[in-house]
Amino acid sequence: MVKYPGGALLPTLHFDRSSKTPISVQLGCALREMILSGELKPGQRLPSSRTLANDQSISRTTAISVYEQLTAEGLIRSSIGAGAFVADALHDGQPVSSISDGDGDNRRPPRLAHLSSEASEHYFPRISHPETPRPFITGMAAFDEFPMALWSSLAARYWRQPRGLVLGYPPAEGAMELRRAVATHLRANRGIVCHPEQVFIFNGAQDAFNRIGNMLLDPGDTVWIENPGAIGARNSLISSGARLVPLPIDEEGIDVAEGLRIAPEFRLAFVTPAHQHPLGVTMSLTRRFELLRAAERAGAWIIEDDYVGEFHYSGHPPPTLKSVDTSGRVIYVGSFSKSLFAALRLGYVLAPPELVDVFHRVAGATLQGAPASLQSIVASFIEHGHFASHIRRMRQIYAERAKALVDEASKHLGGLMEVAPSETGFHTIGQLADGFNEGEVAQRAADRGILISPVSRFAITPVRQKGVVLGFSAIPPRTIATGVQALAALMKQMRTEHGN
Repeated sequence: MVKYPGGALLPTLHFDRSSKTPISVQLGCALREMILSGELKPGQRLPSSRTLANDQSISRTTAISVYEQLTAEGLIRSSIGAGAFVADALHDGQPVSSISDGDGDNRRPPRLAHLSSEASEHYFPRISHPETPRPFITGMAAFDEFPMALWSSLAARYWRQPRGLVLGYPPAEGAMELRRAVATHLRANRGIVCHPEQVFIFNGAQDAFNRIGNMLLDPGDTVWIENPGAIGARNSLISSGARLVPLPIDEEGIDVAEGLRIAPEFRLAFVTPAHQHPLGVTMSLTRRFELLRAAERAGAWIIEDDYVGEFHYSGHPPPTLKSVDTSGRVIYVGSFSKSLFAALRLGYVLAPPELVDVFHRVAGATLQGAPASLQSIVASFIEHGHFASHIRRMRQIYAERAKALVDEASKHLGGLMEVAPSETGFHTIGQLADGFNEGEVAQRAADRGILISPVSRFAITPVRQKGVVLGFSAIPPRTIATGVQALAALMKQMRTEHGN
């Protein structure tokens, strides 16, 4: 090793003097990285604080402060009259990195629990949502129409309460004010007879699916699931070690007869009855009764994901599966991420009477509770009638946007894609004309900033339905129009390229 009487040369240190990060923090991080990476060797002498200050054009006070911090961390040792040195303990005590500096071929994979290792190999990639909504993103509420001023007022009112009421831990099962508000809303608007004690608050519907799977499923348990179907819920059930049985969707919803034929002894079924995700089918009343009878015979549970049940645009909305369940088999899951805004990440479960005690025990033992501030604000939003007003207003807006999509498609996509009218939900299906591949159309559209998903993306096994999923809720009619025109131009270009 080359010896330097004044200590090691540190030519690689660089500071961003325009940054808001203090120079002392930048210097400490840089030296720490050089020591831990081995660039500065154990026992190597560092420049004196005066030399370091002169070399880096910083104050000596800053240099001394950084050395004191690294000494406290055990990375360097200082001796009066001798100077500062990289700690000798790093010679034998620092682990050797298994990460390759090259192309990663020598990297050792992390050891996972058996269940996690098995599950991770079968996860389906979820849709990535942009910060700014654009055509034809799915699953997002209308940011441009949310009552921000009203929400801010309710938030300010919450934070003006005594500190003891707003700074403590929330109840694990959810704030009672929100549980009461949800129960009242479900009775009045979704036809579900329930009590606040049955309502449990989670950090979004996805969190609820994870917890339900962990509570009710053992590895290898059979789960009926819609095919094509919701990706997030599917991944949660995979994480629980479930054996998924994909069932086809027809004009009445999930094919119960097929489920009974191939897997009559199922443990759980996952369905989206109000607006099947992604095909948009509303499950018929006949099919709902078939599913309930099958679950009762098998002693199985049913998860009803009512992710957009409030948004029905023509006539009376269909009843929830939960509202016609007389045997207590349905676990109802709702989310404010769709009815209010995505960043809220607040969902809830309405547990059947038989599972209330189980949910309560699990919540008390394992849940931390959703943020108290969000729960209180949402509860106030509901209790003061703002939620009902917001739902009514958004129904009208989404209906207008759904119509705009169909109207624009009829003008510009004739002979290319047939867009089905939608009476519920945030999206619809576009059926491609012969000669088009749904995957290719989606990829080419993404290159132009247009976000559509092929139906096959939501399928576990191949499905007969072909087409693309088109969201309309998040974008105003003028953006829908420009998006449709851009999509039409692309598809015409593709037709020309393919010689059709």
